[in-house]
Amino acid sequence: MVLPSEQEMLTVSCREVGMNCDYVCKGETEQEIMKNAEKHAVEDHHYKLEEIMTPELQEKIKSHIKRS
Repeated sequence: MVLPSEQEMLTVSCREVGMNCDYVCKGETEQEIMKNAEKHAVEDHHYKLEEIMTPELQEKIKSHIKRS
């Protein structure tokens, strides 16, 4: 059994998803990554949630998630 403190962190960079931005989303789960990506896009890129979280973009983000 892996304890939470021993889990690998998941990451995805904004740049990898097509933005000119060095932000890296981090989380312990894919759901946490998606939540953090949504928050970043709305707060820092001034997108509306419905503009950015299309099924296509969600899949693109998920395809770039890495374990660190």
